[in-house]
Amino acid sequence: MSFMPKRAMVLAAGLGLRMRPITLETPKPLVTVGGRTILDHTLDRLEAVGVEEAVVNAHWLADKIAAHLEANPRRKLKLTLSREETQLETGGGVKHALPLLGDDPFFVVNADIVWLDGPVPALKRLADSWNPAVMDSLLLVTPTPIAIGYEGRGDYQMDPDGRLTHRPDLEVAPFVMAGVSIMTAAQFKDTPDGAFSNLLLWQRAEAAGRLFGVRHEGNWYHVGTPAAIPLVDTHLAAPASREVVP
Repeated sequence: MSFMPKRAMVLAAGLGLRMRPITLETPKPLVTVGGRTILDHTLDRLEAVGVEEAVVNAHWLADKIAAHLEANPRRKLKLTLSREETQLETGGGVKHALPLLGDDPFFVVNADIVWLDGPVPALKRLADSWNPAVMDSLLLVTPTPIAIGYEGRGDYQMDPDGRLTHRPDLEVAPFVMAGVSIMTAAQFKDTPDGAFSNLLLWQRAEAAGRLFGVRHEGNWYHVGTPAAIPLVDTHLAAPASREVVP
């Protein structure tokens, strides 16, 4: 029987500073692209592969996130809110929610991305590639040149076995961390109290040779600024956008 995490952490607590003025009144995960909120795109993907519960954290405009979750009673996916009184960043947010996530491996998904699957759903490909004997974290990565809405230098090099190495400063890397990963509660042992980034855990895993990646086979979109919204809308509306990228 193939492995599939039963729970997922959806990171929806960011301030959305680059998305202002929209995020002065609307939390970024509730921004609409392709006719659905970014958060709902993520929940759709999780539900489609059989994830049973999504823990969604919230800080900025948390009441609006909570109301949106409560307005989705028809989902098979159980939705649980992890409210943060202070901003905890990605790692601190996951650590705060660990009592809800349990000890088994779980997905972690950023709520500012949208992706289209290739022939096999990206989440299933991650789950099928998960090997706790050699991995601490498994990241979905997408090629930097075709990451729509992304303007950085990339994040990782990947060897033929899937092992990841973070790019040196001032260099360009072929892959962007695509905002989706498999992580475990055990990784959060001996981590700081309060705010910290998941990057801390990925750096530890990389140093131990236990950070791996899976190349995304479909289109991927970063919805980080107001200018990205019409760009992503256009791509999601075009039939060609549903073709697998080369």
